[in-house]
Amino acid sequence: MSTSAVAPNLSDEQLAELLALMSDAGSVELKLTVPESDHYTVSRSLGIDPLDAEIRQIFFFDTPDLLLNEHGLVVRARRVQRKGGDAVVKVRPVVPSTLPKRFRHAKTMTIEVDAMPGGFVCSATMKRRVDNSAVADVAAGGLALGELFSQKQLKFLDAHRPEGVELEKLSLLGPVLVLKLKFEPPELERRLVAELWMFPDHSRVLELSTKCGPEDAFRVAAETRAFLAGRGVDLTSAQETKTRKALEFFAARAATTA
Repeated sequence: MSTSAVAPNLSDEQLAELLALMSDAGSVELKLTVPESDHYTVSRSLGIDPLDAEIRQIFFFDTPDLLLNEHGLVVRARRVQRKGGDAVVKVRPVVPSTLPKRFRHAKTMTIEVDAMPGGFVCSATMKRRVDNSAVADVAAGGLALGELFSQKQLKFLDAHRPEGVELEKLSLLGPVLVLKLKFEPPELERRLVAELWMFPDHSRVLELSTKCGPEDAFRVAAETRAFLAGRGVDLTSAQETKTRKALEFFAARAATTA
């Protein structure tokens, strides 16, 4: 099967760019967001049981006008039920070969291509495990935001942040309440992940995803598309990224309550 058959919405130039990015990436995550009107039917079709899900809280940090996001930076922290939390600095889009070696080869660095219908992006992410209580303390204003991040993460942030934007002056945006469920349909013989992001206005984003090595990306994409289509999942709907939705939602909410 040709790559163009697997990714019909991409031009030849985009396919060439995608292949080049994947050759330098550690993994590929294939993503699909489900229209909100289809959440319940898709959940039933896939056998998703919300009682099996892991609860998470995700906090973002940016300027009120989302200047970090505008420059391709995401700063976030998570609390995870019955597990430790984490703090993340992510830059996207990136071309892996242009990253300085001190960042690219860091043990905490992950380079991944996210692909969804009609588009893709390569990101470089530095993650640090932290206590859930530390994230809660930062959210409550009892602990400085910088305490969540390692020196390597702070240097990575400094190398990409806009001039004049200081970490401790960032606004808290969130939290988003998330239900995350991993499941493995027997017909597919690979793990899928369902994430339901729930916002204070009762709107939701449901994302289905699976990860694989770059060498398997097109085969996995074809198999996963066939499986989801067979379960009645709409593969042609407009896509909505979770992070952008969360940032824009909470920035707008903060502006109206200021």
